Amino acid sequence: MKTLKKHLLAPSLTLATALLLGAPVAVHAQQPEADPADVASTNAIITAVYDVISGDAGEVRNWDRWHSLFADGATLSAVAQLQDGTTRRVVMTPETWIERSGAIITRDGFVEAEIGRTTEQFGLISHAFSTYESYRSRSDTEPFQRGINSFQLMNDGNRWWVVSIFWQAEGPGFPIPDQYIGTIGDQP
Repeated sequence: MKTLKKHLLAPSLTLATALLLGAPVAVHAQQPEADPADVASTNAIITAVYDVISGDAGEVRNWDRWHSLFADGATLSAVAQLQDGTTRRVVMTPETWIERSGAIITRDGFVEAEIGRTTEQFGLISHAFSTYESYRSRSDTEPFQRGINSFQLMNDGNRWWVVSIFWQAEGPGFPIPDQYIGTIGDQP
């Protein structure tokens, strides 16, 4: 059994060592320069994501700012329940999200407001369940949708990066639990 454990652990240790000691991996090679205020904390970067995608109909979004928030290889994933009852995950890059949604949200208006957040952090990684309401304009009083964005964030020693946003809209059988509404506060 000891020999088996040794062989099972060896590839992991070798990979971890190679990743840590090997050539540096670019985290942000192509992104535009971020506003330091947008990436100074987990709160700041989450707020910046909501700010950059939100706007009334006809309001142009700052896609350079959007790109400046994401690490290389970042993903955006939606959980979608189809008419036939099956569920699937739709995976996008920050760029393909713009290609799929950018023109629509600019034309029709889209404002996403955070109404609660639960954050956990360990060292240089952070996870946040960020509850949202979606509106067509800033003057709307009733959201057309609610859900939870699951943010995975990383600090490279200089700033925070969005590694992934994974979300699900509220729907039949999936109401948002009370614990995820109302508290944002001064979280990490």
